[in-house]
Amino acid sequence: MMAKNKEPRPPSYTISVVGLSGTEKDKGNCGVGKSCLCNRFVRSKADEYYPEHTSVLSTIDFGGRVVNNDHFLYWGDITQNGEDGVECKIHVIEQTEFIDDQTFLPHRSTNLQPYIKRAAASKLQSAEKLMYICTDQLGLEQDFEQKQMPEGKLNVDGFLLCIDVSQGCNRKFDDQLKFVNNLFVQLSKSKKPVIIAATKCDECVDHYLREVQAFASNKKNLLVVETSARFNVNIETCFTALVQMLDKTRGKPKIIPYLDAYKTQRQLVVTATDKFEKLVQTVRDYHATWKTVSNKLKNHPDYEEYINLEGTRKARNTFSKHIEQLKQEHIRKRREEYINTLPRAFNTLLPNLEEIEHLNWSEALKLMEKRADFQLCFVVLEKTPWDETDHIDKINDRRIPFDLLGTLEAEKVYQNHVQHLISEKRRVEMKEKFKKTLEKIQFISPGQPWEEVMCFVMEDEAFKYITEADSKEVYGRHQREIVEKAKEEFQEMLFEHSELFYDLDLNATPSSDKMSEIHTVLSEEPRYKALQKLAPDRESLLLKHIGFVYHPTKETCLSGQNCTDIKVEQLLASRLLQLDHGRLRLYHDSTSIDKVNLFILGKDGLAQELANEIRTQSTDDEYALDGKIYELDLRPVDAKSPYFLSQLWTAAFKPHGCFCVFNSIESLNFIGEFIGKIRTEATQIRKDKYMANLPFTLILANQRDSMSKNLPILRHQGQQLANKLQCPFVDVPPGTYPRKFNETQIKQALRGVLESVKHNLDVVSPVPTSKDVSEADLRIVMCAMCGDPFSVDLILSPFLDSHSCSAAQAGQNNSLMLDKIIGEKRRRIQITILSYHSSIGVRKDELVHGYILVYSAKRKASMGMLRAFLSEVQDTIPVQLVAVTDSQADFFENEAIKELMTEGEHIATEITAKFTALYSLSQYHRQTEVFTLFFSDVLEKKNMIENSYLSDTTRESTHPSEDVFLPSPRDCFPYNNYPDSDDDTEAPPPYSPIGDDVQLLPTPSDRSRYRLDLEGNEYPIHSTPNCHDHERNHKVPPPIKPKPVVPKTNVKKLDPNLVKTIEAGIGKNPRKQTSRVPLAHPEDMDPSDNYAEPIDTIFKQKGYSDETYVVPDDSQTRIIKIRNSFVNNTQGDEENGFSDRTSKSHGERRPSKYKYKSKTLFSKAKSYYRRTHSDASDDEAFTTSKTKRKGRHRGSEEDPLLSPVETWKGGIDNPAITSDQELDDKKMKKKTHKVKEDKKVSLTHSK
Repeated sequence: MMAKNKEPRPPSYTISVVGLSGTEKDKGNCGVGKSCLCNRFVRSKADEYYPEHTSVLSTIDFGGRVVNNDHFLYWGDITQNGEDGVECKIHVIEQTEFIDDQTFLPHRSTNLQPYIKRAAASKLQSAEKLMYICTDQLGLEQDFEQKQMPEGKLNVDGFLLCIDVSQGCNRKFDDQLKFVNNLFVQLSKSKKPVIIAATKCDECVDHYLREVQAFASNKKNLLVVETSARFNVNIETCFTALVQMLDKTRGKPKIIPYLDAYKTQRQLVVTATDKFEKLVQTVRDYHATWKTVSNKLKNHPDYEEYINLEGTRKARNTFSKHIEQLKQEHIRKRREEYINTLPRAFNTLLPNLEEIEHLNWSEALKLMEKRADFQLCFVVLEKTPWDETDHIDKINDRRIPFDLLGTLEAEKVYQNHVQHLISEKRRVEMKEKFKKTLEKIQFISPGQPWEEVMCFVMEDEAFKYITEADSKEVYGRHQREIVEKAKEEFQEMLFEHSELFYDLDLNATPSSDKMSEIHTVLSEEPRYKALQKLAPDRESLLLKHIGFVYHPTKETCLSGQNCTDIKVEQLLASRLLQLDHGRLRLYHDSTSIDKVNLFILGKDGLAQELANEIRTQSTDDEYALDGKIYELDLRPVDAKSPYFLSQLWTAAFKPHGCFCVFNSIESLNFIGEFIGKIRTEATQIRKDKYMANLPFTLILANQRDSMSKNLPILRHQGQQLANKLQCPFVDVPPGTYPRKFNETQIKQALRGVLESVKHNLDVVSPVPTSKDVSEADLRIVMCAMCGDPFSVDLILSPFLDSHSCSAAQAGQNNSLMLDKIIGEKRRRIQITILSYHSSIGVRKDELVHGYILVYSAKRKASMGMLRAFLSEVQDTIPVQLVAVTDSQADFFENEAIKELMTEGEHIATEITAKFTALYSLSQYHRQTEVFTLFFSDVLEKKNMIENSYLSDTTRESTHPSEDVFLPSPRDCFPYNNYPDSDDDTEAPPPYSPIGDDVQLLPTPSDRSRYRLDLEGNEYPIHSTPNCHDHERNHKVPPPIKPKPVVPKTNVKKLDPNLVKTIEAGIGKNPRKQTSRVPLAHPEDMDPSDNYAEPIDTIFKQKGYSDETYVVPDDSQTRIIKIRNSFVNNTQGDEENGFSDRTSKSHGERRPSKYKYKSKTLFSKAKSYYRRTHSDASDDEAFTTSKTKRKGRHRGSEEDPLLSPVETWKGGIDNPAITSDQELDDKKMKKKTHKVKEDKKVSLTHSK
């Protein structure tokens, strides 16, 4: 039962493949294709097909299990499905003859029959015989699949007779056909079916094939199948036909002609190849490997089909070709990229047409290699060509391989680059020519469209050459320039008309009437009309300007980063920090002074004489002074020494001070000149600020009797030079001495040097107290306009270049402190540098002792802003006007500069202010001496300014504003008890103190009482103060507090402490207490010191004194001159025309404004009023505010440097250094008259 139910096995057939075999003599150099036919049928996959099989074996291989000492091979079996779906198994046997590789004779086998008989055997037997795969299997059977022949024996069912129809290798076809005929006879005896397989039909010889067909046609039922094992054509057909002959149930064999079968097979291969190539093209990275891709695609049906048909080798080749194509495509793209980049590289390395216009390609290459940027554009590779190196994979490296420049493409790009430069040069020239053409057309206005202008330039050569886009671009650029220029000129015009805008308070809103007035005035200006087509922009600029005027901040400044406030803060932050660091180093080097290094300067042996005198008074170079021993190191240097400057400062000798000794006009001139050289050398060349401020002491040597008559002149000139240099002057002590120098002089000079060093240590103290920082004797505001054509460093250099300059209190980023000798004491001055727009609040709300108003002589707007600001300043506050330009020559060479400088000087003359000029090319104007006279004037009027400020705060109610100055306890005192010092190391101008024609000075008795200051004013002579003077007052007055806000709306209440402090200072003179203001000393009074005349004195009666401030005495109705205030009696008010309001103010004249004191300022302000109110009269309006002065008008202290002559070389006759004799005589007479008057007044009061 079990046997019946078991599925039947598929039929099995054994086919024996036979053909010509034997030695080379028998078959030629190659076989007839039996092995390839069997290989292709049993293992049809391309990878399992081996085209080379050999029959020449070694004895060992012949005896192996594959051959097994037999002359036949077992190829294995294959299961095949018929057309009816019935399976069958076909075993394939190849009958051959193996040749010994030693004897080249057939191997000896168990079957000794010849091949023809052996091949026709129908029964085969070989125990444990293995399946044959390929020749490489022999001897290495374990490395291949091992499959045994079934049961060691097989029965042959049919024969496949192979006949080679190709051109044989050393073989005749007739011999083969004869061998086949004999073999067929033996096969026929077996009664088994036979089919002829015509092999190698891909190389078929037609007549050979016809002979085979003829041979078969003569036999019964002998079929011929045309095959090709190489292309796998009809291989399966011949075996299937033989099986069909064995099993009639499978149908009749269908023989397909070779060409038809070949076409079918090739179509199958082409289709599979197309599918595989498309599959391969999905790979886009040329770095991909076959191993990676094959593993990824091995399960894809298209991949498997192609592998079966064509094999892995062809698939790999197809893949490699694709990868190579990807790589070449990448290289092509990189080459195109490099070629496209070459113009940019040429523009970088060879931008100038003049350099390369006449160079050939090789010369241009050499020139490029020398450029600094060559490595940025090109890379020189060690291996070439570049496309065979790994440089093609460096995607991020955009540099061009230098060997690429050796191609014709690169050379062509270079030629195009040269031509482009030529054409671009021509294009630029024509564009610029067209631009100049547009500039010549005067009627082009800002905002005018191109269409209105184009018709006027149609015939222009440049316009025809350039493109329409270029012409529009040029016109657009021209429009932007003229619009920008017009806007700048419009903005400048607004600043020139500053008086029109700055007549309202801060944070105010201009009324419609005010706006109408502004438009009425500005509409007359051509710069206003220039923006007629850009009216919205013009209105925006105007509103922006008005908004800034009434709400000014440095953030909204129209100059942007050029705002003076920003630049000042930046400059002070850097410069003062550098000063602090340098002084800190100096402080550490000079904290203990036991040894004093002195440099002695003189002429004609005076320096050596003074050094000998000092050594005479010393013991082993040790000098006793005030109970302390100092080691002195003296370096006398004569004027004739060629190494003067080199000996001054060395690494081994750093002087603490310099004694300058003179005994004649020539030696004094020498001192002035060489001190200037010393400071210039140190400041400009060696950049040593502290060397530039080396303390100097002037020492007058005693004269012989024959020359003693010049001693007063030398004393006067020496004191003048000392004032200029801000240094002590040691005079010849009274009495007669046999030697030129006295011990008192030497000690006094040494004390001056030690005092200077001590002062330097106080100034540079690393940890100054807050009290020292906040104390200031004077508070000065320096104003400059934003955008002026000079650097802030220029106007601040007079302060920053001084070693006595230091930072102000923390939080005041725009202020600095200056220590300076004024009169007989050292004063501390706070300088606050602000823009004009920031100074407006200070002008209204803060206590300011003086203004330094800076303007550019090159800019009308700067002068306009100065006039607008100065017009609203109270006339009690001293003003210094400073004009800034490049050099003195500008005054004579430029009419505009001359006009502005003259106007500034004229305004200063009208308001009795100081005027000077700063020149950027002059070193003298960068020194503090420029403002010495101004500081002295401010100090002199300080008490009056503070009283006027306090009176103003009690009358006006203003909103509190941010304090620019911090309160100081010295504010109410006319003089501060600051530690005295007679040295100030400011750098002096080049100086020649005296000329040849010397005028006589006052009598010796007068000269003993008075000496002249720089303005020609006389004051008592004092020798250098002794540092041990115990009579000084070191008390510090109580501080003044800021103006507080009181409960009453918009009204400020005067601080009681402030009033008490001022009254305490005023009350030191009992005679002045009733007036609550200080009386000036009669000798100090001068009518020219007054700032304005009160309106009450416009109609003065004949016989009235020309003094500005006058009031009647209580009883005698006499005129008493009071400095800066009125002292009057209520009984005399009506008699002298004073109002009740004036008497209630304790006799003070309420301060006016400078615009009522200067006709220039007043007329400028009224000119705007006249334009909108035609019935106004300037002369009448001005007459009601100011009366012309009687007698000679006092001029301004004009800057002597406006003269083209170097004034320091003018000697004593130079008014910049001293006064003329006529002026001195007149002032002496006036002062004598004032002394007599004041004596009468004092007598009246005593009565």
